[in-house]
Amino acid sequence: MVTLKALVDYTNTLLSADSFADYCPNGLQVEGRAQVTRLVSGVTASQALIDAAIEQQADAIVVHHGFFWKGEDACITGMKRARLKRLLGSDTSLLAYHLPLDAHPELGNNAQLAMLLGIEPQGGFGDDGGLSLAQSGVLSQPVSAAALCKLIEQRLGRVPLHIPGAATEIRRVGWCTGAAQSYLEAAVGQGLDAFISGEISEQTVHIARECGIHYIAAGHHATERYGVKALGEYLAGQFSLEHHFIDIDNPV
Repeated sequence: MVTLKALVDYTNTLLSADSFADYCPNGLQVEGRAQVTRLVSGVTASQALIDAAIEQQADAIVVHHGFFWKGEDACITGMKRARLKRLLGSDTSLLAYHLPLDAHPELGNNAQLAMLLGIEPQGGFGDDGGLSLAQSGVLSQPVSAAALCKLIEQRLGRVPLHIPGAATEIRRVGWCTGAAQSYLEAAVGQGLDAFISGEISEQTVHIARECGIHYIAAGHHATERYGVKALGEYLAGQFSLEHHFIDIDNPV
């Protein structure tokens, strides 16, 4: 058992949450009971995740995609009201970490994806307000594009969308989980053979084809399962908590 305040303070420090200029507040978004014994982690604070966590009698939920995004309607109505009513009615806390969880060198989404795919990181690139979220690295040995896509399918449990590039063998790769297709031209500038992300846009296809770089869209949700799961497991170990990762499937 740990106090909610101690859990939040520790996690904020662990992820350097206050150092990010983000699109949403990081840390405690909804305050629940003062003590935490059972923690649930999940990718997105959807109604389905909230309901499943409460069924498991979670004291707190930690997610990557939380609430209160810049530009959204601030009124507590409809879907937002239903989610908050369920959390407040059950006295369940919600913690959310967006960019801090993407960026953490061990527990982060990018770090966890690299470990899962056997990529040796060599540094970040791309400038997003002074933050280099996109990563580059090398595979232990060169592989064909088909072999890399097959590995991704096996590890992430879904067939990725592949836009072929020029290289017959892939060794130097870039990656950034989630909706990071905008880093593709920066990946070209790094001389990479391939770039892996979660989503794809219409223009991404043309950039990949014309610049000769392999682009692999492996799924926003699929590429971002592993950071929040690792975070939940880590916090459970630090504070002797019961932890459950709940995967609410999302085809995007």
